[in-house]
Amino acid sequence: MSANDKVFTGSIPDTYDTFLVPLIFESYAADLARRVVAQPVQDVLETAAGSGVVTRALAPLLPDQARFCVTDLNPPMLERAKQRQGEDGRIDWQPADALALPFGDQSFDVVCCQFGVMFFPDRQTGYGEALRVLRPGGRFIFNIWDSIEHNEFAEIVTRVAGTLLPENPPQFLPRTPYGHGNLDRMRAELEGAGFTQIEIEKVTETSTAPHPSHPAVAYARGTPMYGELAPHGDDLVQHVIEAATEEISARFGTGEVSAIIQGFVITAS
Repeated sequence: MSANDKVFTGSIPDTYDTFLVPLIFESYAADLARRVVAQPVQDVLETAAGSGVVTRALAPLLPDQARFCVTDLNPPMLERAKQRQGEDGRIDWQPADALALPFGDQSFDVVCCQFGVMFFPDRQTGYGEALRVLRPGGRFIFNIWDSIEHNEFAEIVTRVAGTLLPENPPQFLPRTPYGHGNLDRMRAELEGAGFTQIEIEKVTETSTAPHPSHPAVAYARGTPMYGELAPHGDDLVQHVIEAATEEISARFGTGEVSAIIQGFVITAS
């Protein structure tokens, strides 16, 4: 993983939340939240919370006396999540590294993480930290994306950007968010961290945008792909957006557009 892959600063959080969250994250957040409360819970930890899409889906489902610790490595993203959430005395917002959690052993009933483990420099260490802070019988519930070939809008934007930068094609999307769908390796890493019960479920959804330009803007300006494109000038960034918009229009139509997104949900205990 490149150092740039974890950089969500500047204008990225706002674009991410405005364009990317409704495009690909909201349906998976609702699914993850339902899984968290499928069993009684009191103390919940969310890692890599981003701009808070899972937080907003999960908080209304938790009991009034719950304790909900929401963490992220990037303070700008966490601040965006806090602003969106509003006042809730059950929520403790805390910048934290999922590989070195600032919590005591056996502190939580559930640890949840939406599309965050792909950013861990050492996933097995991150899994071990989740296990450490879980009480006996606790659950670690997280999801990851399938490969980019199964996520149509992301594949189009990446491919178009590569044709415009053939000598230095942006690789953030296939390398990091869509680069860790090896389920055998994931199971081995979870077992290596100490988890003994592991369930993996494929979840396919439809990604819908009100206009073909939305997916192009979402990926080109709302993810660390922007850090790969921006050094070549804003004209190049805009050219990628326009070219990707044209291809999305040709393939899916000129009005509201929909495409396949696919990931896996993992429950480890």
